Amino acid sequence: MPARVDVVKARGKRPTEAFNSDKLRHSVIATCLSLRTPEGQAEEIAKSVCDGVLRWSSHRQEITSDDIRRIGADILEKQHPEAAYLYNIIVIGSGAGGSPAASIAARSGKRVAIIEKDEFGGESPNWGEIPLGSMLHAAHIYDTAKQSATFGLRTSTIGYNYPSLLSWRDTAIKRTGAAGNRRYYEKQGISAFSGAAHFLSPNEISVNRRHLSAKKFLIATGSEWQIPDIPGIAETPYHTPKTILNLTRPPKSLFIIGSDSTATEIACLMSIFGTKVYLSDPSTRILPNYDSDVSELLSDQLQTQRGMTVLPQTKVVAVQKEGLQKRITYTKSGTERTVKVDELLIADDRIPSTDMGLENAGVSYTHHGISVDQNLQTSARHIYAAGACVHPTAATHDILMQSRVAASNMLKTKPIVVEAHVPLQVTRTHPGVARVGLSEDDCLRRDLRVKTSVAPLTLTPRSNITDQRLGFVKLIADKKGALLGATVVAPHASEMIHELALAVRHNMTAHDLFSTPHEFSSWSEAIRVAASKLL
Repeated sequence: MPARVDVVKARGKRPTEAFNSDKLRHSVIATCLSLRTPEGQAEEIAKSVCDGVLRWSSHRQEITSDDIRRIGADILEKQHPEAAYLYNIIVIGSGAGGSPAASIAARSGKRVAIIEKDEFGGESPNWGEIPLGSMLHAAHIYDTAKQSATFGLRTSTIGYNYPSLLSWRDTAIKRTGAAGNRRYYEKQGISAFSGAAHFLSPNEISVNRRHLSAKKFLIATGSEWQIPDIPGIAETPYHTPKTILNLTRPPKSLFIIGSDSTATEIACLMSIFGTKVYLSDPSTRILPNYDSDVSELLSDQLQTQRGMTVLPQTKVVAVQKEGLQKRITYTKSGTERTVKVDELLIADDRIPSTDMGLENAGVSYTHHGISVDQNLQTSARHIYAAGACVHPTAATHDILMQSRVAASNMLKTKPIVVEAHVPLQVTRTHPGVARVGLSEDDCLRRDLRVKTSVAPLTLTPRSNITDQRLGFVKLIADKKGALLGATVVAPHASEMIHELALAVRHNMTAHDLFSTPHEFSSWSEAIRVAASKLL
């Protein structure tokens, strides 16, 4: 071995001293003792690790700090597997893809760490379904109350207090327990770290200059809103769905780029509270993931009842800040037009969050997301990935299931696979929209021969009772009557869809639905009526 072996740190800064094996020996002993290894055995393990590292470095003039950790961990894992890494499992991301897996692993007795670069709890409780859903619920109550004169009720003092509405939103967020709360994880024995994780090697990451190692990892970093390359966007203030709900009052006017479920929900929320909304999308219709009959019905309702301006087949070509307002220039049908608004919301495409040094860990990915197999394993077999970092538009209910599958596969020797799920989507407008399984557009693309039935809500007693007459239930079945898909447009679409999800998942027939009792004056009676049309 040369007289001196210099250690080069990860960032290329050379220390003044040569490599000191005593530091490594003391570190290994401390780790072993923390795992209740007998002191004599800890000394022997530490000696084996140090001797192995020294043998490896004997023909090298320079070694890196990463080399020491990597070689030392390899030797230590053979001697004492539990002491090789600081943690058994590190979960990167504390949202729907990370939290369940971390909790499951901790309950199984593993040493677990969870890392969050934003708010603990992730998107859903902090700026996603929970805050938006709580505000939409209040908005729908307010909207319904304004129609109460229809039923002979006097409502001359109906109004709203937006700061109080925001207070209710915060209450709903707090009740989840996980939102912004690192103690939620620490109470479970999970080490919680704030900061962005970056892979240094296949088994080591850095978080705020702190190095953490683990035998296995789960990446659940989610996705983020993609900001389009529009002239002037860098100089113009804008919102995404993550920030728009933090406004202290509804804007007088709002231009929205994108018309998926989240964008349309926000459009409805703001319009109920008096905002003039422009809802734009480059697609031929709004809510492009639904069939055209859904888009047409909602588009008409948003314009006639909500006062929105709906702009399909629209491309924003420039934005500019003018005082407190924003000038939006867009083209539609070959004509360039301009509108001034108070606020701009970008809610179009989402991209996976993958900026964490995945190359250093040997994890393959594309701009579409991290590549995984049916067991949620990446190209680095000890690293798993789940959720929106794999599929940027994944729904929360699917992400939760993936998190549980990933946890099981990290803990057990016999892996389980992610089942081919029945796609389910919900949009919390008023009326609501939900779909499961195949749409008519899907069937056309696959050249499937199907039967379709539509039951307008006006055929149900519930519609007459409530004076809510806008909507329908649509069922799609194959030639033998087996259900392939369904769409619901109704006041409680998000609840009604689950009966249909069960039917589609288990290949039930229209006759099965028709022969199932449905309370006569419920919204679900529309499901029975639609099923009867397929018999």
